Amino acid sequence: MKTSADPVRDYLSTVEREASALPADRRQELLADLAEHIVVTRAERPDAAIGEVLAELGDPRTIAATALAEAGNGAAGTSGLGGVRAPARRGRVHPLVPLLMLTLSLPFMMLFPDHPGPLFGVLFRVVGAVLLITSGHWIAVQKTTGVLLAAVLPSVAVATWNLSSGGPAGDGPALLANLVMLALLAGTAAWLWRVRRA
Repeated sequence: MKTSADPVRDYLSTVEREASALPADRRQELLADLAEHIVVTRAERPDAAIGEVLAELGDPRTIAATALAEAGNGAAGTSGLGGVRAPARRGRVHPLVPLLMLTLSLPFMMLFPDHPGPLFGVLFRVVGAVLLITSGHWIAVQKTTGVLLAAVLPSVAVATWNLSSGGPAGDGPALLANLVMLALLAGTAAWLWRVRRA
């Protein structure tokens, strides 16, 4: 890779050139994922040299070759280079699955408050969050927001209510609190469904 005033542009140009056999939409998605990864890494580690960030991503020719190989054989998964997702990963799990698991975790616990309801509710929430994080249907910011609103916040609220006297007391306030939490889960799922990549 030649050195210039803009190593990021050179890096992305090399990936684009080497991945020119990919369909245009998949190639642009790969470039967008790489650019997003670079921006996020630089924001998280502002003292890191840009060369170090690019080196962690891996050789641009290898990234392009991996994306081409995955697109050619229909394999799903990540490129394994800096955690950047190759375009062929989409479609492995239907986007509705993690959204339903996250949303239905609370009603399951409400309908079955005794064993095994809470256990299955927590299991739904954890599996839904993992499926959301590993899905190719959303970008990193959307995944993070979804996990925070649909998995972390409800878990923290329920744990706080159960471990302290600060939770809603009585059937009426507890039901209202659960309905507000359910509205948050459903709203987050609806938003994620709307912004998903086709």
